[in-house]
Amino acid sequence: MMNEDQVNDIIKRWRATPEEELKPEDYQQFKNLGSACLTQGDSEQLLKFVQDKKNQGIVKSMGCVLLAPLASEVVKKDKSPDHCQAAITHLTRICSPDELLHSLLKLIDDIDPHAISETILALVPHLLTVLLRLDERQAASLGLALSALQKQLSRLPVPYTQQQEEADVFGLCRCCTALAELTKPFIEEVKRKDGSCVTTAEDEELKTELLKFCMRSLREPLLEAELTRDRKSSLWLFATEIMVTLPAIQESLSELLFFSSLKKSSLMDNSQSRESRACVAYLLFVQLIAIDSFPAVFSPVFVLQCNMEYVNQLLSSKKESHLLKGLTLHTKSLESVQDNSLPVSLLELKSFYSVPQNLRRLLTDCPMKHLRESGLQVFQLFINKLDAEAKHKFFRCMLKTSNHSGVEGYIIKNIRNQVEFSMKPGNANEWFLGGEFLSLLGLVLCLPQGADTDLLHNMDRIMECLNLLRYLLIRDKELRSNADVWEELCRIKDKYLKMLRVCISISRAYYSAELKALKEDQKLKAKEARASARSTKLLKSITVKHQKVSNLSPEVQHQVLQSALVTFDLMESLIVRIEEITEE
Repeated sequence: MMNEDQVNDIIKRWRATPEEELKPEDYQQFKNLGSACLTQGDSEQLLKFVQDKKNQGIVKSMGCVLLAPLASEVVKKDKSPDHCQAAITHLTRICSPDELLHSLLKLIDDIDPHAISETILALVPHLLTVLLRLDERQAASLGLALSALQKQLSRLPVPYTQQQEEADVFGLCRCCTALAELTKPFIEEVKRKDGSCVTTAEDEELKTELLKFCMRSLREPLLEAELTRDRKSSLWLFATEIMVTLPAIQESLSELLFFSSLKKSSLMDNSQSRESRACVAYLLFVQLIAIDSFPAVFSPVFVLQCNMEYVNQLLSSKKESHLLKGLTLHTKSLESVQDNSLPVSLLELKSFYSVPQNLRRLLTDCPMKHLRESGLQVFQLFINKLDAEAKHKFFRCMLKTSNHSGVEGYIIKNIRNQVEFSMKPGNANEWFLGGEFLSLLGLVLCLPQGADTDLLHNMDRIMECLNLLRYLLIRDKELRSNADVWEELCRIKDKYLKMLRVCISISRAYYSAELKALKEDQKLKAKEARASARSTKLLKSITVKHQKVSNLSPEVQHQVLQSALVTFDLMESLIVRIEEITEE
């Protein structure tokens, strides 16, 4: 440890040494002396040294090495951080801006994972000072700084509830506000030069870097955040800043969403770019941020067609925040479209196939009830907007691809509703009353595995099929007007009911035998071990809601088997009623 005289001698030598003659060991020694001051709690003395006019040459040459220890003390906030902040402020005003930028970027890259937001909040104001001092490569330097900051911010969890956002435990919200402040002078510079006859390469680069910042911000954290117009939270305000920035840097929202150029999509990979633009679509059409700057010339169908790409992107995700945004964007895009108006040609588009398939997966696989309920509402809204031919084609597609009895049952129920609609005056069409309807009916009235069809597994579909048949026979007047259609309908009906009766007979016999075996087994069991052994062998092939019946207690097994027999009786009674209606 050096005494005061030795330190003074070194300082005198540094004052007399030109910058170019300073050696690496001088820089290290200067840093060590500054760190020692801070460790001893003497930040005020270090500040006086840094501000002393006699030491400006030393500080200008080697002051950058003090940034790391000073920033560390500011983040700790336990030893006069104001003195350290003042010292950093002085350094950012007199040291080389290029060296300062290099030092600040290194500090950001080496951030302590437990102090990300504290470090960013401490450094951003000084980073802005340094960037504004740069004479050359200002745009590129801004890009490097923003990229480094956002890389660190991506490590912080995004608050998902109002309580989490208000608490802002990890500081993400405050950091987003700081980043918005950091970009403001550069956005103002772009606006100031807007309309100028001469646009330099540096001006274009600045716009590009600001666009990259906006696109990254849209993808993370805004796509993850819960945003609502009813609550002007800090993340909502950040989203507003981003959406206002895009037109300010001459980035048309309509061009970004609907006519995105190759140059712009190359700013990040395709998936990331689509996620960012999906967030723009959500903020614009759902939250109505910057909607006043969006042209009103686009038709609702065109907006829907373009937005389907973004809806598909969001619904392809498994994140709740993405799925919610995808569902609400899809809803808002559909609401402005007239009912029964979307033409069949739209179904040729890839997104118009992919979105319903993603909705189907959400309905059948998603564990979250509120998402399934919202998904079903959107699914029905989409069906309502299709015209008759498009509905016909869509129903055929879903019956062929869904592979889920519940979804198929829902589609068949919609077919019945569409037949009823078509029977009303002025709504008649061949797709649900004429010859084209027969091809759809042939897909509906069939058993997937013939006589071996699992009736319980396909119960939803079968019950809707029987209800549809019953309805068609009750409303036979409209259908009998075309003798060929009526004759073919009766042929399809007879074939279906005949096969269904065979299935019911086989299934009833099987389940009755299993029920009898279960009853006999319960009577015969003398020991618990024997009963347990017997129950593990019984009913291996029967499943209920993906759970093996053999894993259930004997009492529950009895209920399941009895319920199956009741279901077969219900199907049989519907068949009998259909035959009675036919005879009448």
